Amino acid sequence: MKTAQSVISIIKRLPHNHIFSYEDLNLKSSNKEAVIKYLNRLTQSGKIKKISKGKFYKPNDSKFGCLKPPQEQIVKDLLEKKGKITGYLTGFSAYNELGLTTQISSVITIGKNDIRPKLKRGIYNIHFVKQKNKITRKNIYLLKILDSIRNIKKIPDSSINKSSQRFLWIIKSLDCNELESLIKLAFKYTPATRALLGALVETSGVKVRNLDDLRKSLNPISTYQLTVSKKILPKAKNWNIK
Repeated sequence: MKTAQSVISIIKRLPHNHIFSYEDLNLKSSNKEAVIKYLNRLTQSGKIKKISKGKFYKPNDSKFGCLKPPQEQIVKDLLEKKGKITGYLTGFSAYNELGLTTQISSVITIGKNDIRPKLKRGIYNIHFVKQKNKITRKNIYLLKILDSIRNIKKIPDSSINKSSQRFLWIIKSLDCNELESLIKLAFKYTPATRALLGALVETSGVKVRNLDDLRKSLNPISTYQLTVSKKILPKAKNWNIK
């Protein structure tokens, strides 16, 4: 009974949709089996829900039904370890955050310096993409922009023209230091990504010191197929975008 009371007391203090494991309860290791059995009993009764093996959450019931935990909670152990950032949400999550689409997906994409095999948690399939730049709290937003520029042809419920207009707005919203950092990070992306970024920055009219360095990083005889409107991206031809 003492174990059950301890578990209930801790869970009551947890916020709704907060993902937790046995280890997060910080109970005596000698009680491990009893705690796990009680967690499974709470799951069967519906008081908590299991997202994957050994991971639970306290459901948040609303008039719209039981709300799912945010994706950051579902994969938080894959994004940070002992206070150090090890990954970030990209893919559909980035497209939504940047206002490029409103569609959601059952696939969670994580950018990491060292990728790992895909896995499944509840209804979500988790994929990993390699990020060649060092990941920091400060540059995650910029990396999401670059990831989305790289995947401009894959953004759902949008078009290249529509996405380009949104990217122009995003670039104009950055200050000069952020924009110069964005360009520095772009050197570890594909030539097509660097070319599109260059065309976007030049079209935006924002003056940055390292734009010429970005241009010099590209092969002058290479061309990039994008089919973007000249009215939206008039500087595309300066970057060999056809």
